[in-house]
Amino acid sequence: MIRIVIAEDQRMMLGALGSLLNLEEDMEVVGKASNGKEAVELVNKYQPDICIMDIEMPEKTGLDAAEELNGLGCKVIILTTFARTGYFHRAIKAGVKGYVLKDSSSEELAETIRSVMAGKRVYAPELMDDIYSEENPLTTREKAVLELVADGKNTKEIADQLSIKAATVRNYISQILDKLEVTNRIEAITHSRKKGWFK
Repeated sequence: MIRIVIAEDQRMMLGALGSLLNLEEDMEVVGKASNGKEAVELVNKYQPDICIMDIEMPEKTGLDAAEELNGLGCKVIILTTFARTGYFHRAIKAGVKGYVLKDSSSEELAETIRSVMAGKRVYAPELMDDIYSEENPLTTREKAVLELVADGKNTKEIADQLSIKAATVRNYISQILDKLEVTNRIEAITHSRKKGWFK
């Protein structure tokens, strides 16, 4: 029997998912959570085989919860409406074994669960197309500068930390804005986070 915890903040969806999966002869829903924090608690309590998780939930997102559960033996499947590359990159880094969209049928979800239990990874095809087209255009040094900007460092602090001149930092920031096609530092950080290039 495949033991499952479901985390979903929409009550109707949570109830429907639980009922559908309990209809499968080889599956049993052992816990239902309405946010990522509860999901982690239920996984620790019931030690299920699979945790099916939405992404955008209160208290703790599905991706934050997946990162916390990584390596604990419970396989995480993300079930979401969001086919966003940034989310997908983070999910993969968090060791998520499946990433499926909510417009999938219950049969597809059940098959995904069985495939993940058999050691396979199952990712929505539309995301696999995106992942190869979304490379970070920044150089290693530009990434380092942007991460320090994101940490709240000013031009002089960045220059000191990287042992370069302030004018060089300004040049890097100008190149970053050009490459990312944004107009200021805040937009550059937001854009990079959305793409999953850093948190």
